[in-house]
Amino acid sequence: MWFKNARIYKVTEQLNLTGHDAFLAEHQFTPCMGQEAVKMGFTYPVHPTIKQLVHEGQDGLFVVAVKRQEKMLPAAVINEELQPKIAALELDKGRSLGRKEKQALREELIQALLPRAMPRSSVVTVIYDSKTGYLIVNTTSAGRAEDLLALLRKSLGSLPALPWTDNNKLNLNMQDWLAGKNLPTGFELGNSVELKAPDEEGAKAKFSNHLLSSAEVQSHLEDKLVTKLEMSLPNALSFTIADDGSIRSIQWNELTTNTNDELGWDDLVLRVDADLLLMAQQFRALIAAVDGNVGEPTTKGVQKNPIWNAEEEDPLYTEAVAFVVESKKVSVSAIQRKFRIGYNRSAYIVEAMERNGVVSEMGHNGNRQVLLREVAA
Repeated sequence: MWFKNARIYKVTEQLNLTGHDAFLAEHQFTPCMGQEAVKMGFTYPVHPTIKQLVHEGQDGLFVVAVKRQEKMLPAAVINEELQPKIAALELDKGRSLGRKEKQALREELIQALLPRAMPRSSVVTVIYDSKTGYLIVNTTSAGRAEDLLALLRKSLGSLPALPWTDNNKLNLNMQDWLAGKNLPTGFELGNSVELKAPDEEGAKAKFSNHLLSSAEVQSHLEDKLVTKLEMSLPNALSFTIADDGSIRSIQWNELTTNTNDELGWDDLVLRVDADLLLMAQQFRALIAAVDGNVGEPTTKGVQKNPIWNAEEEDPLYTEAVAFVVESKKVSVSAIQRKFRIGYNRSAYIVEAMERNGVVSEMGHNGNRQVLLREVAA
């Protein structure tokens, strides 16, 4: 249960997950069957024998987990099967196959191989701290975190969530922190840092197990931006904070992880709840310290989405539809990047598209299909 990584989100309205197993059960995980390449759904977060999709711990903590299964077809295996088929078909036709013909043959082969492919599964766990309003997802991947939040949103009906901190402000503070200025209260610099120049060449510098206050490291602040910085809270944990707000490579101090050893594991739920509370307390301290320097992301000037609390159409909706139809792909993060808007607003625009028949419902693999062929003039 001790998280190794974290993507953190601030829930802007109180959630009550008590007794919500039935809602999540509608999207419970089932394995890939036949020609299904990817499946995703909720699974039991504590232990397979504890059949609760929403685990309610102590002090307002809730735990949910999403399992993703993907059938693995190595490129080498596909190519080994594909090349003889291409050669035989070219011999039969007396000409070389075109790119589209080879791609169609490849897709046909993949569908034939999928039933025999070996599945690979992974589980992403999320803690909802109802006392602070933060969601903590055990992953560094924005895509995996987005998939989990989208599935939660679909199950619960709504989930107004924003990234936990303003990345622009965070980037500026990371520069100061490396320079030894205005460190979050109680925190110390670690021994590793990565920097990148903001120009087209993007020159990089990486230091590991290095004294970060040395002139060699500090000189790079003149022309580079900090992208990853190791920090620590003595006697509790060390971690690397990235410029996208993710927390990576968390190392928990043994003094912390061994605190509850006297409880043993005879009562699994008791031990998990004790460790969960201890971990949540450390995350609360980390979030409070960073927010004290950086501040939470502002929502000033961002119009609320009509799906959440208004009757008028989002001003960006029409442009977003045109973008999705033209690109033939849809995702919350793509719309967020294209229009430089918040995660929450992007998610509601996608949900509006679903209701209006522009895109499909989210599938078991977390993806949606674009249904609208063209935008009316």
